Amino acid sequence: MLCQNVAIRTARSSDSEAIGQIHRTSFNQDGEAALVAQLVGSPTPTISLIADCNGKPVGHLLLSEIDAPVRATALAPMAVLPGFREMQIGTSLVHEAIRRARKQRYEAMFVLGYNGYYERFGFSPQAADRFQVEWQGPHFMVLELSEGALKGKKGRLTYPAPFSVL
Repeated sequence: MLCQNVAIRTARSSDSEAIGQIHRTSFNQDGEAALVAQLVGSPTPTISLIADCNGKPVGHLLLSEIDAPVRATALAPMAVLPGFREMQIGTSLVHEAIRRARKQRYEAMFVLGYNGYYERFGFSPQAADRFQVEWQGPHFMVLELSEGALKGKKGRLTYPAPFSVL
């Protein structure tokens, strides 16, 4: 599939069906789609982004505020439809998520994912070692969004309740 025009935009309530389909197709299960629906419909502050290819939703990324020693957000989940991978759509979603998180004055962004992918954006598993979470390990990373925000910081991270079902 060729994508002539990719646009990243804020998701609208009318996108909920397409968002669910993107996650179900990408992960071959309902868990991530259910997580997005629960978080977007909750009081948790979220940033929900859609990647449109020629006007059709083909990717989605969600940021959710978490309780942390700094003002932080979690990047999860992110999905791009299989036919549209390798077109830098995920990269565009992550760059826009970082830009918007900084604009909203978040100081850190946490992610559980593939190191080879997320480290190229500046995410660090070593910096995340100081923060405790249930899924602690080498694939748990943090990106400092505000210079020096993580200096001397450590402690427990509390994710919104819907994350506990994954």
